[in-house]
Amino acid sequence: MYQAFYGFNEKPFTLSPDPAFLYLSKQHEMALTMLNYGLQSEAGISVITGEVGAGKTTLIREILNKNLEENTQVGLISNSHSSFGDLLQWVLRAFDISTDAQDKAERYQVLMEFLINNYANNQRTILIIDEAQNMDAATLEELRLISNINADKHLVLQLILVGQPELLELLQKHELRQLAQRVSVDYKLKGLGYKETVSYIRHRLTVAGGNEAIFDKYAMAAIYFHSGGVPRLINTLCDFSLVVGFSEDMEKINLEVVLDVIKGKLSGGIFPAVKNENNEQARVRQLISQEKGIDIQQVMGAGDDNAELLEL
Repeated sequence: MYQAFYGFNEKPFTLSPDPAFLYLSKQHEMALTMLNYGLQSEAGISVITGEVGAGKTTLIREILNKNLEENTQVGLISNSHSSFGDLLQWVLRAFDISTDAQDKAERYQVLMEFLINNYANNQRTILIIDEAQNMDAATLEELRLISNINADKHLVLQLILVGQPELLELLQKHELRQLAQRVSVDYKLKGLGYKETVSYIRHRLTVAGGNEAIFDKYAMAAIYFHSGGVPRLINTLCDFSLVVGFSEDMEKINLEVVLDVIKGKLSGGIFPAVKNENNEQARVRQLISQEKGIDIQQVMGAGDDNAELLEL
């Protein structure tokens, strides 16, 4: 809709993970480094956690697209859930292994032969489980048993678990202590800071072929405050702000546009409202209040009477 108007080659703020738009903040770069370290050092289990929309899946896709050696075979399970069923069936399916095995013991033997054969042929084998927080404790314990498969005391399978913070709570359970003790690499992604949010927005605008200055500083500050620096929420607010800007024939997106978008999102009841602002959000809110005369946390109360205060 707005691509031609703003000179984009493609939409800059899609919600689907796209490594082409990967912005490596300090923490995302560290997470990627930790994942690479885990793979290169043959860590048995690596764990990456973060809130919904923090960029975990994008990092995994970056690993799959660029950071794996040729002699690597990867199995990906991306739809784990509480009623997961027999884990071995899912693992075999992830590696495209067909079998007529009727029970767990037989399926375990098939998997073991597959892994040892890969090892014998100098093939590394990696199993990635996304949304791992949806797995129950019993299924996670099965993962530990799978990780027991070794050849001459050498590692034949590496596991990467990716999930929301609830995954950490699961791994801290007493009955999963043996699995937790096998975790060699772990990293928790948090929301971007204000400066990182600004860089993230400008990065995506540039990658899409547009002008990095489309959003003014007040607009980006409000986006940071209400998104908490979570990339997916940033994308949502930026995308809708561009739609509104296009509809009003605006070359630049200002604070008024963004606040209108946020107000609409909050009134819908799905977009999360800021409940506990951190110190940086509080500073951003205070600065905008001083310079623009409006409290961006009280956006639901912002009406036409305040419009003149928001113009840049």
